[in-house]
Amino acid sequence: EIARDKKLFSQSFSRGLPQGQLAEIGAAPNRRGTAVTFCPDPEIFGANPKFRPATLYRMARSKAYLFAGVEIRWKCAPELLDGDQEVPEEGTLHYPGGLADFLEDATRDKGLLISTPFAAQVELDDQKFEWAITWLNGGEDGFFHSYCNTVPTPSGGTHETGFRQAITRALRSFGDLAGNRKAADITADDVFAGTAVMLSVFLRDPQFQGQTKDRLVSGDATKLTEQAARDRFEQWLSADAARANFLLDAAIERAEDRKRRKKEREVARKSATRRLRLPGKLADCTSNDTEMTELFLVEGDSAGGSAKQARDRKTQAVLPLRGKILNVASASTEKLGANQELSDLSLALGVRAGKDFRLDDLRYGRVIIMTDADVDGAHIAALLMTYFYREMPTLIEAGRLYLAQPPLFRMTQGAKTLYALDDVQREELARTGFNARGKIEISRFKGLGEMPPAQLKETTMNANTRRLLRVELPRRDASGADARRGVDQLVSTLMGKKAELRFGYIRDHAEDVLADLDV
Repeated sequence: EIARDKKLFSQSFSRGLPQGQLAEIGAAPNRRGTAVTFCPDPEIFGANPKFRPATLYRMARSKAYLFAGVEIRWKCAPELLDGDQEVPEEGTLHYPGGLADFLEDATRDKGLLISTPFAAQVELDDQKFEWAITWLNGGEDGFFHSYCNTVPTPSGGTHETGFRQAITRALRSFGDLAGNRKAADITADDVFAGTAVMLSVFLRDPQFQGQTKDRLVSGDATKLTEQAARDRFEQWLSADAARANFLLDAAIERAEDRKRRKKEREVARKSATRRLRLPGKLADCTSNDTEMTELFLVEGDSAGGSAKQARDRKTQAVLPLRGKILNVASASTEKLGANQELSDLSLALGVRAGKDFRLDDLRYGRVIIMTDADVDGAHIAALLMTYFYREMPTLIEAGRLYLAQPPLFRMTQGAKTLYALDDVQREELARTGFNARGKIEISRFKGLGEMPPAQLKETTMNANTRRLLRVELPRRDASGADARRGVDQLVSTLMGKKAELRFGYIRDHAEDVLADLDV
């Protein structure tokens, strides 16, 4: 229903199509606006669909503060709440100040380091950026909620990266102007520890990762967000030098604490390496700087031999694995404990699996799964990711797990050689990467073991020329809870004991991957 010009209009839709023309149905002398009433289609959602009040309430609340000034009246039948204390039966959601108002509400019961948050709204090239950030007392849990075009992005993305860069670089710049040399050492983690942040961007053509749209990947969002926020934050810092110095000192203190803990870990790593019974097939690195080191997990001794020759011995370690590891999603606890490959992996990492896992014990800054660029390699990678997800999820949440991207094809024309990750890139390089008149010789790698160490280093292991994919998980907070449950369900479906669930998933999604099948 639309109330406009003192008249009331109505139009109905089904599956996106209008069921008639817009019709005037009466007078509305004291109303203005639009009311939408909808019912789930039983043919799509089933006979008895149920809504989650908590999810709907969070969505309604987010719309209220993302559109400053909008008033949303919330009502929910008591029997649907099921004892949820955080969702009221009724109430009004209204944030005239937008994100700043919401941040004030969200931190009302928390101790604050500063009395006034940094909040602003900027338009650049017809695109809108709004944020609010404050710093909490030590020990208080912070949060970073971000949105793009009102879509929640619980896994962050390029807009969060741009905002973190803006705040960090502006604070460093302030310290430099103030003659504080220690400011050069602070990182984004030092600045954002214990912060409460709300960030909303409205972009023309946003690009999201995956169908769930929980991560923004638009390349220009980083630069635009940094440009929008940095100048404003520098002005905000300059307006109150005492406040700015207070924040700078807090960040420097965290940086010094970080460096101290890093040194302690290096000492502990040296001692632990002497005590550990490391697997004999592990080719360890010589550096004790955990943040700079990497462990490559490779399939088989053949690939392991090539990787050991291709690695940087100072920072890169290699652990060959024998064939397909145990599928932990369908294995018993006894099988898991008795599996030698997983035991060797845990020993090499310096950590324990399950609830005894401690990130500080991890001996490497990155764990990189490096398997063949074919179906068997993808299967082994899936088994390893399942193991880390079930037994060491904190490692993934900390951004420590990666997938190497070895090429599948080598393409040569004369003295020029290029590498392609898959058939699509091979065809693209054949069209654009070579002289159209000459013959292109194309060879397919059967596995990493047959790739000469020099080529393996150039394409897959050299930090300056390789490509890595970081494995990520939705956050455990309220904004990412639904997405995290979705990951749990997907892993159980694809890797669990019930073959019928796997068959159903393949049947439902077969058409989505026909073009990518390697058969």
